[in-house]
Amino acid sequence: LNNIGQVYDALGEKQKALEFYNQSLPLSRAVGDRSTEAATLNNIGAVYFTLGEKQKALSYYNLSLPLLRAVGNKSGEAATLGNLADLERSKGNLKAALTHMEASLKIIEDLRTKIVSPELRTSYFASVQDYYQFYIDLLMQLHKQQPNKGYDALALQANERARARTLIELLTESNADIRQGVSSQLLQQEQTLLQKLQALEKRRIEVLSGKPTPEQVAALDKENSELQAQYQQIQTQIRAASPRYAALKYPQPLTVAQIQQQVLDDNTVLLEYSLGEERSYVWVVTKTSLDSYELPKGADIEAATKKFYQLLTDRRSVDFRKDELEQTGKELSKILLNPVAKELGQKSPNTLGLTSPPAPLLQGEGGKIPFSLIGKNFPPALVGKGGRGVRSAQSNNPQPKRLVIVADGALEYIPFAALPAPNSNRLLLVDREVINLPSASTLATIRQETKGRKPAPKSIAVLADPVFTPDDPRLKPSAGKTTPANAAENLDRLALTRSATESEVEFARLPNTRTEAEEIAKLIPATDLKLDFAANLTTATSPQLSQYRIVHFATHGILNSVNPELSGVVLSLVNEKGQSENGFLRLRDIFNLNLPADLVVLSACQTGLGKEIRGEGIVGLTRGFMYAGSPRLVVSLWNVNDAATAKLMTKLYQGMLSKGLPPAVALRQAQLEMLKQPEYQAPYYWAAFVMQGEWN
Repeated sequence: LNNIGQVYDALGEKQKALEFYNQSLPLSRAVGDRSTEAATLNNIGAVYFTLGEKQKALSYYNLSLPLLRAVGNKSGEAATLGNLADLERSKGNLKAALTHMEASLKIIEDLRTKIVSPELRTSYFASVQDYYQFYIDLLMQLHKQQPNKGYDALALQANERARARTLIELLTESNADIRQGVSSQLLQQEQTLLQKLQALEKRRIEVLSGKPTPEQVAALDKENSELQAQYQQIQTQIRAASPRYAALKYPQPLTVAQIQQQVLDDNTVLLEYSLGEERSYVWVVTKTSLDSYELPKGADIEAATKKFYQLLTDRRSVDFRKDELEQTGKELSKILLNPVAKELGQKSPNTLGLTSPPAPLLQGEGGKIPFSLIGKNFPPALVGKGGRGVRSAQSNNPQPKRLVIVADGALEYIPFAALPAPNSNRLLLVDREVINLPSASTLATIRQETKGRKPAPKSIAVLADPVFTPDDPRLKPSAGKTTPANAAENLDRLALTRSATESEVEFARLPNTRTEAEEIAKLIPATDLKLDFAANLTTATSPQLSQYRIVHFATHGILNSVNPELSGVVLSLVNEKGQSENGFLRLRDIFNLNLPADLVVLSACQTGLGKEIRGEGIVGLTRGFMYAGSPRLVVSLWNVNDAATAKLMTKLYQGMLSKGLPPAVALRQAQLEMLKQPEYQAPYYWAAFVMQGEWN
């Protein structure tokens, strides 16, 4: 009866809902079911609140609350406290609403910590995001009334509490070796399930290589789901049995002062967004200041963002939809960036694209090699004989401020660098270096977990130009190695992208990935090229890969936004004998890697995307590689063009290896150089790639 009442309530038939609730109530009392009685009382209160009878609503909420506490129904108590907060806000009692909401969130936070499974914890957290949105909006409304009381700082802290919490906890776990002290039986079960998943992957390739029926594909998907569920359950049992997991102390989300101390520097501005049902907000944080602004409701921002993304990723925007793209970008920039124009400051563009002086260079064999790559000393093995240090000339241009973006919802899909700067016709890229973060607290955790880490002894490993099909010319002894030039000669360079779908097995070869790899190797001869058959899953999952400072994948990417554990990159699907092999490096494989590389570059399609989960953001490959140990990644937001990507990546590595630029600066300069070339100046060709994580 209570549930039927809820259905009528959801349909908007409030009087019918009350009829069923009032039938349910005496029955639950008669049998002593205090939990259902409390839920029904809460539901009746909610109906009266919707009908505008606030005093009646309050009385029913107050009857429900002590019952919920008596039976220990914590989630029900949190819901009723949230309803009381909503009621008090509607009466203008913002302080009373705040008290109720803080009590509700305290319960939610406590419940969340008791969930051992990261998947279930994430799912639960997604279900309570409306509480955080309400709390943030409440604090910002109080800030509007009392701008000097620090409510905007509390709202930003609440936004940090609502974001990427499972990711932060996983990053903390990554160095804890939580399997130590766990029974060998559990660990063996985990390995057995991993082997079954790998065997299923191989069988999937064999089935999809033929002409599978829909029933066969459905059977494979069902088996995968079942095995994946069993695997997650075993991992949960391992955590529950782990002494090290039990001893873990997870970092708490940062306060504004901690963000300023632990994350920001004098040259960096944080823009953190929150999209709400009625209003949205952006906080602007520098080393010494905090400002906040109210933005339109989330639905309006998301609609404008999706339109901009659609145009960015449409090849027609290169030519006859160019004006439409520019206009849409201006409209979105007006919403997102114009309010913060004063804090960002106005300055003339820095055409060199430098945000900091280049690192000292060492003159060695094979050209100039930077003494400092990604902020750490190169191992001596990379320095040429007889080399000596020289300092390069510094830019006289003023340093542009670095923008760190913590986006929300649809904003996570767009490169802010491709938006026009506030009140300007120039793209933001021209003036700013742009970094993406899941949350400010995430970066603080990354820095803590990588503090004091010794640099890997080797330079760069590149996996590129895998063999996908048994009719590939490289399987014929007489064919020899196909050079990138003649391999790409007859291809439509504008159409060939590095994307793949789950059902494909016969992927098109990407000749420009070989060009990309060989151009990188020219810059540092010590680069370890894994091409052709060597660009395989065995190489990607080998412990040897942990010996490299930079790991670069240039191949097809697979995005599965429904089951993110199936997202990944495609490596060789055929061995030297022409036999099929598993070449899919999936997200679950990445989570099992030990890869403390300074930088991972995923030069493939949509590698920065995944499944969007409220409270966590995009769950995909970025999260896996960060867990594996990499503090920074270059990833893509759409299906990237093969030829343009090869050029962009070549320029990226020239910036890092020849000019000694940090990766984020080198990426910006590479994109600026693409912007100057008529053939590739459209954002479609260069803007997909973004830097995630540590910029230092």
